[in-house]
Amino acid sequence: MPSSDRRARERADVRERIIAAAMEVLVAEGATALTMRRVASDMDYTAPVIYQHFANKDALIAEVVRRGYDELVDRLDAVRHVPDVDARLAGMAAEYLRFAGENEHLFEAMNGTALSADGRRAAAQPVIDVMWNLVDEWVQKHQVELEIGEACDIVWGTLYGIATLGRLGTFGEARARRLGVHALQLLLQGWRSTT
Repeated sequence: MPSSDRRARERADVRERIIAAAMEVLVAEGATALTMRRVASDMDYTAPVIYQHFANKDALIAEVVRRGYDELVDRLDAVRHVPDVDARLAGMAAEYLRFAGENEHLFEAMNGTALSADGRRAAAQPVIDVMWNLVDEWVQKHQVELEIGEACDIVWGTLYGIATLGRLGTFGEARARRLGVHALQLLLQGWRSTT
């Protein structure tokens, strides 16, 4: 194997280990605890090694947030096999809320001010796409006239609000999941009744 291939593979491995270490800090302690020096220290590296892979803390957080959204998409894909679109939407809501409850600091970074609004939207695009496709399928099944982008924003906002209240202890996580699924069902019922 040429040495350039080996070096590229080693560089990619170090980058992945940096992301994993950053994810551990963020998940355990939140974005404020995540610094380049902290990640370097946790890995027994020096900070310049981290800077070889990420220009700054914002770039590192952006990558961790993107990975968080990838994990959330994987969770949403777990309900993809459910044949009924209404049940699939309810499953999507439950998985979103479960993810939020199980990943408090990551969820906060994914939806807070760690990234700009445009950065958050770009990182969230895979989840938005899953939601868009589900809502579009639901609209087709029930022959509802609905602006899908607005409907997705309403669903996302509703689930985010309930997830946040659950995460903050206002509802508790289990109750937040029940309320989120129920809120989604009420939204869908309301949209169906307007046709």
